[in-house]
Amino acid sequence: MQRLLASTVLAAGCFGGAWSAAAQDCGNVSLALHNVQSAELLTYVDKFILENGYGCTVETMPGDTVPSTTSMIERGAPDVSSETWVDLLPEIVPRGLEEEKIVYGAPALPDGGIQGWWIPKYLADANPDIKTVEDALARPELFPDPENPDKGAIFNGAEGWGATVVTAQLFKAYEAEDKGFNLMRPGSAAGLDGAIARAYEREEGFITYYWAPTALLGRYELVLLESTEEHDPEEWQRCTTNLDCPDPKVTAWPVDTVMTVVTKDFADRIDPAVMEYFNTRGWSNDMVAALMAWQADNQAMGEDGAVYFLEENKDIWTEWVPAEIAERIEAAL
Repeated sequence: MQRLLASTVLAAGCFGGAWSAAAQDCGNVSLALHNVQSAELLTYVDKFILENGYGCTVETMPGDTVPSTTSMIERGAPDVSSETWVDLLPEIVPRGLEEEKIVYGAPALPDGGIQGWWIPKYLADANPDIKTVEDALARPELFPDPENPDKGAIFNGAEGWGATVVTAQLFKAYEAEDKGFNLMRPGSAAGLDGAIARAYEREEGFITYYWAPTALLGRYELVLLESTEEHDPEEWQRCTTNLDCPDPKVTAWPVDTVMTVVTKDFADRIDPAVMEYFNTRGWSNDMVAALMAWQADNQAMGEDGAVYFLEENKDIWTEWVPAEIAERIEAAL
């Protein structure tokens, strides 16, 4: 892996010298480097494409969703946040858009950020009648509690997660205890992942909270259970996200909007061809999950994952850029 990365960096460096004139045209670009694996991966894909395809000089700025986006609005830097879960910033992002401090590029994840309750695909295939949460809750014997097989079990998230509160409230709303289920509390992200891995490798049935895209969903095939109710924002705010609320009602998980966000100054000053790239590119949750699983299996960093993606998925990224830009990127690879 180190030899592969070193040779890639060397090739990119030699190639960058050949395109010094193009770099002057594109100028400097700063990319937010979020502490989230999927966002880090996309940032390094953007960095490689901008440097080697468009001749930009790219700097990464470590941060996270809230501080990076706030800085973009208040300070105008970094220029680009490649993956921003905008629904997590219900006050910050609308203000930035209204004040024309930031603008949207393309959806980074057109599928959206997906949360909910999942079951293993092998169980879904064996029981095609199980499509919804209600279908699953009617069959507790298919999802035995590891500590009490007479009961079914639902794996909750880690302590401190908002999704852990939501799962607990929906457990009440669905009256899952009365239907023969226990709510398991793994306590940590590692505990949840471990519970899923053990059950999956033993081909046992289970219901679990999880989200996409993630490395775990790239490794283990899970199927999202559907809700028979639409997402109700008022109910979500009133009770679903409030553990002290005594009377939660069934509502669907929202699909989180995940966008590329750029500063208005950047959008106005940069080469329009670069903005066209940011207004075009995006990838599926399945693609990201598979890449993150590859990184985990190979103990690879974000830069390695970006190179692997570009080498193995030319049919995807060549749709994001003009043919001549694609040729430069291929030459760098």
